[in-house]
Amino acid sequence: MFGRDDDRPAGWAVSTGLVDYPAAVAAMEARAAAIAEGSAGELVWLLEHPPLYTAGVSAKPADLLDAGRFPVFESGRGGQFTYHGPGQRVAYVMLDLTKRGRDVRAFVGALEAWVIGALDAFNVRGEIREGRVGVWVERRAPGVPPREDKIAAIGVKLRRWVSFHGIALNVEPDLSHFSGIVPCGVTEHGVTSLVDLGLPVTLDEADAALKASFRRVFGEVEDAAAPF
Repeated sequence: MFGRDDDRPAGWAVSTGLVDYPAAVAAMEARAAAIAEGSAGELVWLLEHPPLYTAGVSAKPADLLDAGRFPVFESGRGGQFTYHGPGQRVAYVMLDLTKRGRDVRAFVGALEAWVIGALDAFNVRGEIREGRVGVWVERRAPGVPPREDKIAAIGVKLRRWVSFHGIALNVEPDLSHFSGIVPCGVTEHGVTSLVDLGLPVTLDEADAALKASFRRVFGEVEDAAAPF
């Protein structure tokens, strides 16, 4: 769907342990610059952060409900406030869009398709909604009105047609940590995770599903060293 014109594989790296957010951003920016200059290849970097909030370029101060709860970082990605923490798989996506068609709308659609394909491995139907960023699931139970919860956030930035930042898939985070913000500015819907949906999915299993889906959407990958 969004492969490279030369079919060159992207690097695929996974960090163990919790990665400091400012250090991760610095590493992303350095790698994106090197990709733009032609001195480094593409990289998808999977990691976990310690509990924190990030404010995208559209964040509203009123949506930070508990400023003292966790560290808050300004972020250059698109979107509003989001949470990162243990049990959430963050995937930072440093791709060269000059090799992939320079179509921002198609790129965002490919990111959505990537997450939806990964969720499908666990028989979870991920959906997108007009006017709402990210991937959502509809929850139904007898005698209860259906509701929609967000299971994955998407927020990216482009510089010289190289992407960075990426997606955050809720595998087993502490969902109460989201209560310190209005996630992505949406008040009428909640957040969920694979484990919250009753699926005992591990991060390793989520990683395998993400890798398989990435290959279908973006093309082949090869193992690479993580920045940290």
